[in-house]
Amino acid sequence: MAIAPPNRSRRQGNVSLLLPPPRAPLQGLGSCLDAMQRQWDGDAGLAALWQAWPRLAGPQLAPHCRPLRLQGGRLVVGASQPQWLQALRFNKHQLLGALRASGFSVKDLVLQQHDPTPLPRAGTAVEAEVWQGHPSRIDVFGLAQCGRCQRPSPAGELQRWGHCSFCQRERMADAAAPGEPNAAQ
Repeated sequence: MAIAPPNRSRRQGNVSLLLPPPRAPLQGLGSCLDAMQRQWDGDAGLAALWQAWPRLAGPQLAPHCRPLRLQGGRLVVGASQPQWLQALRFNKHQLLGALRASGFSVKDLVLQQHDPTPLPRAGTAVEAEVWQGHPSRIDVFGLAQCGRCQRPSPAGELQRWGHCSFCQRERMADAAAPGEPNAAQ
């Protein structure tokens, strides 16, 4: 059993109790904000990456995708539409090379679909309008059979994706799994 240093424990009767670690010294709000500003201004930070993004991604990709998180050398990039996600996948190695050449310590890129627009609030007219044309509605589009898995599916989903929502989820899960080839492509 490990023994605590004498200044980190106290005795109470015949029992030795550990003391909590000493608190860090208090800092003023100004110094906290300065530290945060230095972190944001650092070359490896997400803020610097946001500023350099139009130059790094290029004029075609930059408006349709953006960096979301940078943690531990992994950069997560979100694309607004599936076709831009596909373009990102096609240009992944060039983008990674441009990031490294610009001094960003990015080890890996994780690409995902990311729609920056918020969902409409429940019960609003916007939600009702979206639901009117939703591809999963059987009462509007009818029911058909998926060509891949032979499951009964809303015809609107088959028109939108070429397969049912179950096959679409599997395809998206395969695309999100890092390091594994995507069998759906």
